[in-house]
This record gives sequence, structure tokens and C-alpha cells, in this order.
Amino acid sequence: MKESQVIIVTLLLFCIVLIIRGEEIQHINPRRSTNQDLTNQEVNKIIQAEDGDVYDCIDINRQPAFNHPLLKDHKIQLKPNSFPVGIDVENPFMYPISEAQLPTAECPTGTIPILCNNRQENISTKNTDAIVTSQQQEVAGIKYFDDIYGTQATINIYEPMVKHHWDLSGSWIQIENGPDVIGAGSWVSPSFSGDSFARFHISWRDEVQNKSCNNHKCPGFVQVSSSVVLGGRIQPVSVYNGPQYAIKFLIFKDPKTENWWLVYGEEKTAIGYWPSSQFSYMKEMASKALWGGYVQGPTASEDSPQMGSGHFASEGYGKAAFVRDIQVVNEDNMRVIPNPVKADPGSTNRRKYTYEYYGHNPNGMHVYYGGPGSYS
Repeated sequence: MKESQVIIVTLLLFCIVLIIRGEEIQHINPRRSTNQDLTNQEVNKIIQAEDGDVYDCIDINRQPAFNHPLLKDHKIQLKPNSFPVGIDVENPFMYPISEAQLPTAECPTGTIPILCNNRQENISTKNTDAIVTSQQQEVAGIKYFDDIYGTQATINIYEPMVKHHWDLSGSWIQIENGPDVIGAGSWVSPSFSGDSFARFHISWRDEVQNKSCNNHKCPGFVQVSSSVVLGGRIQPVSVYNGPQYAIKFLIFKDPKTENWWLVYGEEKTAIGYWPSSQFSYMKEMASKALWGGYVQGPTASEDSPQMGSGHFASEGYGKAAFVRDIQVVNEDNMRVIPNPVKADPGSTNRRKYTYEYYGHNPNGMHVYYGGPGSYS
């Protein structure tokens, strides 16, 4: 028994040395990840990024999604059967914008990357609930009510200041129906990663698990990309009164399989999907969408983080954060401009955060949002 323990400790120390040297490791190390859903998984490869993040490459067929009670016999759909049809007008926006890059890791074909930083904590769901469920939260942006089969929007990426460890500030798109929720975007969340970087996150809630889930912290999201890292750092980020960076996201329902897909960028690169079988209310469609920013956590309303750029919406382009080119997917699998009559722009606390709906063009609806929170 003692001999086997010595061997295990020796192997772990060997792995740590290799990681520190920035090398890639081809071996099995089931104790490598801090994610509770991966403790019994075989790691094909370990990668350390230049920014210090560490990724495990896991067999795509053994990813955390399949621990969900309704996905035990699920067959992976490797790509969407089709994409929503729509017209993207060339350069309709009057201001320059560059594309921020989602975090990536070069995992082998047939595997997916899992962020497994040692500094990552096992955060409680009360701090990472979807937008609509937390007790202390503030929201600024646009709510929209209709029969919704998906949404596309371009999110401005900033790194707002967050005072308290358990609070977060997000730039977000979300669709929902009843208790079922799907969302994606950028968070600054010190409790997640031990830093204040803007990181790519997804979040959802299904009636079966009856709790909010994030990234691969609990089962339900089937990742197909061998490179995109959930929870990884987004770079570069926008600078107040300087260069602006954004990412286009599309969430939509595959008409054939009814799975809810998440893709990004102009090339519509697939990240993965939420199987519709885990949802009760969103098996067919969503009934509400939200685009904008939110802050959340134990002190989010009392001693609030910044939202967006940390400046009010009235400051406009280059100074206030935005969500632009907002579209929704209708029952005919068409991307269309939201009906302004069904849109409800607003803020839950206008002293700290504001919004400014600035109309629409052929590419969609647009809104500025954000504010300093409790920062002077």
C-alpha cells in the first residue's frame, strides 16, 4: 500500500515539473483536474498556455455532459444540420471594430479541452446562477418577449473592475422559457479563476438538475470543438476611448435534432450544444431573450462591481459597452430583426447602470449599457 502511494506521488510530481516547463504530456492522469466531474476521466494530453491556464484534453465521448441522467445513451451530433438563414450587410456599423479571440488549446482530434487551473475554486451555484435567479444582481440592456428559436448578437468585450471575490460582472446573451435558461458571453469573476480577466463562459439551467450550471462544472453541454476552452481568457479586450473588440455569438435550435447549438464568429464555428432532451420548457422554443450586462453576487447590489466599460451608456461608442447586430431566429429558421414593440430596454438600478437603445439597421438592433456601480 505504501509503495503504491509513493509511486502515485512520484508520478504527480513528475507531471507538475513537466507542466511548469510548458511541455505537453501524453499520459493518463485521472487526478489532474480540479473539476469534480473529471476526477475519474482519462487525460489524453495536458497543455499549459502562455497566460498560465492549464488544460486537460479529454476524450469527447467521456466528457462531463454524459453524466447527466438524461444523456447516458446520447449520440454526439458533431455539427449542426443547418444554420439559420439571414442577410449580413457588409460593414453597416459606422465605427471600427475588431474581433476578440476566444481562448483555444490545440487538443488532438477526438478530444476536447477542459480548463483545470489549480487556482480555480469549486464555486457554489449561488454565485454563478443564470441572470434571472440571483438575489443580489443588477441588469442593464434589452429584454425581449416572443416565440424565439435562437438569437445572434455581437458582444463588446471589456474587463470591468470587480471589488469582491464572490461577485461577477458579465456581458451576456440569453434565451429562456420558464425555468429553462441558456446563456453565453464574458465574465469577470475572481472566484472562478483567481484573477480579474474577461473569460468566456456558458451557463444554463434545466428542470431536471434544478440548478444553474456553468461550463463543464456540471453535465449538460456537449462540446464538439477540440480547441475552444470554456472558462478561458478572452483576448484582446476593449480599452476605454481606445480600440474596441467584440465577439459574435449565435445560439439556435437545430430544426432536425432540436438541439440548441452555440457557434461563434463570422465563420459560425461550432462550439457545442445543449441536447433538448434535458429541457422541459425549451424543448420547442424560448419565450424570452436578454442582451446586455449584469452584475451578480453576495454584494452585487450593495457594493457593486463595474458593468461593461465601467461608464454610463450615454457616453456612446468607444466609451460605453454595447451589444450590437441583435437578431432573433423565428420558426422558419430565419434570422430576423427583433420587433421593437416586443423589446423592453431597461436597467434595474439607473443610479449605477444605464442603457441607451440606439435603434437598428439591416443587421439588427443595438444597445449601449453599463456603469461604474459603486466605484467613484
